Amino acid sequence: MLESDLLLWAGVSAVFVLAGVVKGVIGLGLPTLSMALLAVWMPPATAAALLIVPSLVTNLWQLRPWAGVRVLLRRLAGMQLGIGAGTLLGAWCFGAASAPGAMLALGLALSGYAAWGLLGRPLALPARHEAWLGPVAGALTGAITALTGVFVLPAVVYLQALGLSRDQLIQAMGLSFTSSTIALGIALAGQGGYSAPWAGASLAMLVPALAGMSLGQHLRQRLPLAVFRRCFFLGLALLGLYMAGREMLR
Repeated sequence: MLESDLLLWAGVSAVFVLAGVVKGVIGLGLPTLSMALLAVWMPPATAAALLIVPSLVTNLWQLRPWAGVRVLLRRLAGMQLGIGAGTLLGAWCFGAASAPGAMLALGLALSGYAAWGLLGRPLALPARHEAWLGPVAGALTGAITALTGVFVLPAVVYLQALGLSRDQLIQAMGLSFTSSTIALGIALAGQGGYSAPWAGASLAMLVPALAGMSLGQHLRQRLPLAVFRRCFFLGLALLGLYMAGREMLR
């Protein structure tokens, strides 16, 4: 039993190292990749509980420098409120990453996200639409977060349509992912899915996640970003299709 437990946690730690590397290189992907891989051999709700602390800390790290956060928060406040409301309402309706179709939904969400990453082009959003579209995008992101534990869609698509600079986009994603992580943590705690033991396990996974993120930031200077992104999204698409297909064939 002890040996199997050690192997399990070694595998979980390796997942967070890999997910941290991806986030360090392209600025996103830690919760997406960790949920995708962990959910292959554990319930999505358990995987979601494990990613809370690593996701929160790495997203707060991504918010630096702090000087521009206030202006960005003012612009994206409606979206953040939508994320919180959508996540909590979605968790109340579906359960926090614990609905019967969560695995299928996760596989489809990963495949859709990967397809957009490989084929999609950034949209251009006129500023006059931000007031109403931001909360809508946030609420949809929250609902998908509650169902699957993944909070990239449609948040990343919306943020990329705002015409932000590269540094502002990285900060904006960090801000939105932070809101999603906090809302998901509250939803899991409210449904008993984030007890003290899981909080401790999630805290322990911070070390491999930060190590991977540090390595990823180092690799960012040495790897062709376009090639890395293509490999990441292709791998994510195959994993998502595998998860969705397995659920549909059951």
